[in-house]
Amino acid sequence: MKLSLILMKIVEYVAGPLKALGILVEFLLNLFSQNGGLLRTLFSLLNGSMIIPKRGSEEFLSVIGRLERRRDLYKSISEDDLSVMEGGDRVFADISAMASTLAYENKLVIRKRVNQHWKVFYFTCFNSPHKFKKSTQAFVICDKEIDAKLIVVAFRGTQLFEVDDYITDLDFSWYDFPQIGKVHLGFLEALGLANHSIDKKSSHHLETQDINKPLAYFVLCQKLKNLLQIHKNAKFIVTGHSLGGALAILFLAMLFVNKEDKLLEKLLAIYTFGQPRVGDKEFGDFMNSKLKQSKPKYFRVVYSNDLIPRLPFDDGLFMYKHFGVCIYYNCCYCQKNLVEAPNRDLTLVYFIPIRITAIWELLQSLVLHYIKGESFKETKLSIISRIFGILVPGISAHSPVNYINAIRLGPPRLNPTLSNVKG
Repeated sequence: MKLSLILMKIVEYVAGPLKALGILVEFLLNLFSQNGGLLRTLFSLLNGSMIIPKRGSEEFLSVIGRLERRRDLYKSISEDDLSVMEGGDRVFADISAMASTLAYENKLVIRKRVNQHWKVFYFTCFNSPHKFKKSTQAFVICDKEIDAKLIVVAFRGTQLFEVDDYITDLDFSWYDFPQIGKVHLGFLEALGLANHSIDKKSSHHLETQDINKPLAYFVLCQKLKNLLQIHKNAKFIVTGHSLGGALAILFLAMLFVNKEDKLLEKLLAIYTFGQPRVGDKEFGDFMNSKLKQSKPKYFRVVYSNDLIPRLPFDDGLFMYKHFGVCIYYNCCYCQKNLVEAPNRDLTLVYFIPIRITAIWELLQSLVLHYIKGESFKETKLSIISRIFGILVPGISAHSPVNYINAIRLGPPRLNPTLSNVKG
């Protein structure tokens, strides 16, 4: 807890400069993009036709939105897909990966993408309910406005220039649930379920539902109940990338804790991409016991050397553990099931191999669209991130670009069982 408090205090000191840097970077990225590149931007400045990007508009994208260029789903969802819905199908995995990426954008961008590009989906709401910070965000969509069959809840991951998100990530002290186990306090707090003042170093307690407190967990839980009451034949998916993945699986855990059995009966699947660890071994055992069903519902996807799924550490100091089966994709997007991703605790023995892999990923990104099609052509920003990734390979591997590629280039079904575990 002391280490966590120290790190959070350090991050708080850079909040102002980081926010200013973020505003500048996103403005420039959108300025160049909306005006057709650097040279055309300079030309439009000279002739007075420059488009000035407006933050919060349907054209203003986040850094993640500029990394990942794809707008359309892998496959248009059909009535046949909806009539035989089953977790693990590529159609639903792709919807989840795309929704997890879209969750980084503002409300108008989400609405436009869902209505104009995904078409079969109906945008229902966008929430940022968090009592203690303003950073927790999720959106909910249905496959249609009337008699929907599928509902998707997507949590947003860590924003690159958002200090509140980093504080959430770094608050890796424990909340201890009796007979259930310990969970990451920062993630629990981001759902609005814990109150821990880092200034006063006060003790924390679990929040309960209160109509005067629009807390994320209770707002989304009630939203799901309302939608499932309207769409009686619907099932729902919960998903997220990075921090969003941690919030997604913790949201499911709280449904188990609060015995929301009617809601859980309607759960189709939960997909997380690049999800960090959220609890200890006892909590993992609790979740594994709850997730033991004839049809797998938890799909924890990890790409190559992604840094974030290796955090917080699984060692004697931190004691964080993953649970469920890791659906692991290597740098060639070949998939296999593992108990845990390789290099689980970022040991130095991988120092050279992960950089060789990063070089391969850079070279592959330059030619992949020639082999697999134009939709796999990466943006200039994504290529730059891969160059930077040779120095810090775990960061570039965390990009949603890799997870969407993995789903689209991997096998048509994800099957999180231990039957084919090789390591």
